[in-house]
Amino acid sequence: MTYQIAWGKILSKKKEEKYEEEEDKECPECGSFDVILDQTRGEHICRNCGTVVEEKLIDDGPEWRAFTAEERSKRSRVGSPTTITIHDKGLSTQIGWEDRDVYGKKLSPKRRAQIYRLRKWQIRTRVHSSIDRNLAYAMSELDRLSSQLGIPRSVNETAANIYRKAIEKRLIRGRSIEAMIGATAYAGARIRRVPRTLDEIARHSRISKKELGRCYRLIIRELEIKIPLANPTDYIVRFAAELRLSGRTARKAVELLNRAKEHNLTAGKDPTGLAAAAIYIAGITESERRTQREIAETATVTEVTVRNRYKELVRKLKIEVTI
Repeated sequence: MTYQIAWGKILSKKKEEKYEEEEDKECPECGSFDVILDQTRGEHICRNCGTVVEEKLIDDGPEWRAFTAEERSKRSRVGSPTTITIHDKGLSTQIGWEDRDVYGKKLSPKRRAQIYRLRKWQIRTRVHSSIDRNLAYAMSELDRLSSQLGIPRSVNETAANIYRKAIEKRLIRGRSIEAMIGATAYAGARIRRVPRTLDEIARHSRISKKELGRCYRLIIRELEIKIPLANPTDYIVRFAAELRLSGRTARKAVELLNRAKEHNLTAGKDPTGLAAAAIYIAGITESERRTQREIAETATVTEVTVRNRYKELVRKLKIEVTI
């Protein structure tokens, strides 16, 4: 992995030097520095006077041509980029189950038995240690959980990175893999400011909210991860979309929360409850009324919480609401 990072830095440095050379190239005829590279002809051409400054440049691209994305992917001789969301980072190989040779012909029974044995040992060598087995199961569980929660790839990679650090610190031993994966997914969502609640993760991971909270606090404490404070405005767009509210109402709810923050009304309050109350007030003022029960179910809070936050915001911000 260190070799790959070092090689990547060398390549990026070479690209920067190449671009600097192209930018500093001067036209010998008019003295202009506005010289461009024509990739199809392999020439450096002056945009000012049209002089070919340099020709017969070496093309460092592939020798084949492709006119569609599908054709490009078929002709490409490299695999997918490495990712930490796979237990072996995508660097291992795999023997297919087609039982055919390169020409598409079926293999003989003797050759098929040989390939079967090779495939079996290939699978065993991919997951040969307890850490690899743990990571293989954990990464598949993270992939399932992220697909059900609808969280983006960036959150996935952040959660996978946190889980790998937890394995290095031996925090996984004696604890449920599902609970630790749920806790890392929640931590990754908090770091990336993607609004997901513990209740949602508990519902999809089959682990209680109490256990998830315990594992989350353990990871934060032992790995010394700095989690940004939850912002109630991050939840507005998602809740408004689920409640089928217009952008005008969502913008009004964000303005209410910004006013509440200026008056120090958001400190120490549950961000989901504040977002639910702001949406309730904005829906009334913008004639897109939603009931407290609908908003409470969407925000996974109780109706009492919505009511209390609503009364507090109306009273402190002196908002006139006609119910």
